[in-house]
Amino acid sequence: MSENLFKKAGILVVDDQPANVRLIERILQSEGYINVRSVQDSRNAVGVFVEFRPDLILLDLHMPHLDGIAVMKELEPHRAAGDYLPILVLTADILPATRQKALSMGAKDFLTKPFDAVEVLLRIHNLLETRFLYLELQDQNRTLDAKVAERTRDLELAQYEMLDRLARASESRDDDTGFHTQRVGKLSAAIAGSAGYSTEQCGVIHRAAALHDLGKIGIPDRILLKPGKLTPEEFDCMKTHAAIGARILSQSRFPLMQLAEEIALYHHEKWDGTGYLGLSREAIPEIARIVTIADVYDVLTHARPYKEVWPAEKALAEIERQSGLAFEPRLVEIFRDNIWRQDLATLKEALRGESELVPELALAPR
Repeated sequence: MSENLFKKAGILVVDDQPANVRLIERILQSEGYINVRSVQDSRNAVGVFVEFRPDLILLDLHMPHLDGIAVMKELEPHRAAGDYLPILVLTADILPATRQKALSMGAKDFLTKPFDAVEVLLRIHNLLETRFLYLELQDQNRTLDAKVAERTRDLELAQYEMLDRLARASESRDDDTGFHTQRVGKLSAAIAGSAGYSTEQCGVIHRAAALHDLGKIGIPDRILLKPGKLTPEEFDCMKTHAAIGARILSQSRFPLMQLAEEIALYHHEKWDGTGYLGLSREAIPEIARIVTIADVYDVLTHARPYKEVWPAEKALAEIERQSGLAFEPRLVEIFRDNIWRQDLATLKEALRGESELVPELALAPR
């Protein structure tokens, strides 16, 4: 540790006796300390402390107005939590009760008046060494915390990227752009935000909703990419993608994956109970009910092997027509009033919505 660091240390002397102050200042100056401040009226000690922010305080105990104990008490609110600020008490009082009180208020060491110059310098050096070692350790901990936070963030980003690529892989087989999963995630989060979910929750919903069709990787191409209407047997096979996706995502201990499992399993349920599993109304998890609207709207407004593009206005009209049937009426109102009408331009950009009027096609996404 550099000796120059010690000489530049901030030292505050609080003593009502001018002779004591001059003596301490001479002792410190003779040793090369260049950053020393003195206070003889203890009522000014806190103000000088806040402005000076010393590394060490030399504090007399018995003073008029405010004694040393009172000064230490007034200093408490102005000290950072966990801060190591050494206080060296100057006193002629050798009573154990006095020392115990001073120690309980934060004093680290004592000097008995009249004091020896060599002892003063040794005590000061030892306390400053402890102070600077503590500050160095704090810096190292902050650096370590920053590295851990950066590494944790990198791992989170890697996980998000992996999930995003997994979602794109599942969707790329029947969506040439591969953006359907991202659009459904964005739109689901927007609806959820208007429905009262927090920003943090919406972030999780954004990621989890993008995995809603993960189970499609288990559906044969002859069914998934079929341009015409599916036979009952083919549709039964198609419906298994919800269970396949949920199974892939199951048994995770992470909330995001748990939510993604729930969405994958229930995003084809309908408010009136005519969905894949037959759940109805509030028995369907609310996030899944939200994703259902986002999924259907995006499928309607983008091309698929089995359908052409619908214009945004026609897609909204279909969503409204299915209110109370496929979709929860309250969420349809939120989507229409808070998302579609108020922020249509942003919505179109996020969902890449564009099209010409086309004949009405089947509503339900596969």
